[in-house]
Amino acid sequence: MSAFILFDNLEVRDAALLARYKARAATVVRAHQGRYVVLGGPSEILEGSWAPSFPVMLEFPSAELARAFYRSEAYRPLKDMRLRAVRSSAVLLEGIESENL
Repeated sequence: MSAFILFDNLEVRDAALLARYKARAATVVRAHQGRYVVLGGPSEILEGSWAPSFPVMLEFPSAELARAFYRSEAYRPLKDMRLRAVRSSAVLLEGIESENL
């Protein structure tokens, strides 16, 4: 079952620190079998009132791998960097494989 981590970056506090984070984060995501599926871009509200600011969605083969990424020693200093650089929300979403629908 695929799993996704959705970050919504609400406010950039330190653009230079965020740039350093971005330069290193993709390598750690890939090392944990993850991939970027959303990286900002336009959004359109279809229902409700959520207004994403700058969403970033990562996909992992499983919730266990997503959690392993988020809790990993390799990501820990990057997470600290991201939390200093931006104000954001994050959520882990579990999904089903489309071929199982």
